[in-house]
Amino acid sequence: MNIMPLTLDSSSTTSAVVMLIVYIGIFAALFYFLSVRPSRKRQRETDAMLASLEVGDSVLTTSGFYGVVIDISDEVVVVEFGSDKHCRIPMQKEAIVSVEKEGSADGE
Repeated sequence: MNIMPLTLDSSSTTSAVVMLIVYIGIFAALFYFLSVRPSRKRQRETDAMLASLEVGDSVLTTSGFYGVVIDISDEVVVVEFGSDKHCRIPMQKEAIVSVEKEGSADGE
């Protein structure tokens, strides 16, 4: 009975290591294009939206309230809520989800 010992020659070991490195590179690129890149794009869009924020803009907050910007400082925005115009609440800029510019209403 002839039993061949299991031996790996160096060329098959090298090619297996190269293929492993290629697969890791493909998965890293896939992860970057499906996860990291879209989140960075959304963050840039949000930063641009908050940078263009002006007094008089209508905003939607993370809690679902609509209001009008009354005052803006570096990190804090004072937003007026309700129709009676007596509810003014300071909040962080990051709490704003969307901005509608003052003159961009559909009815105007």
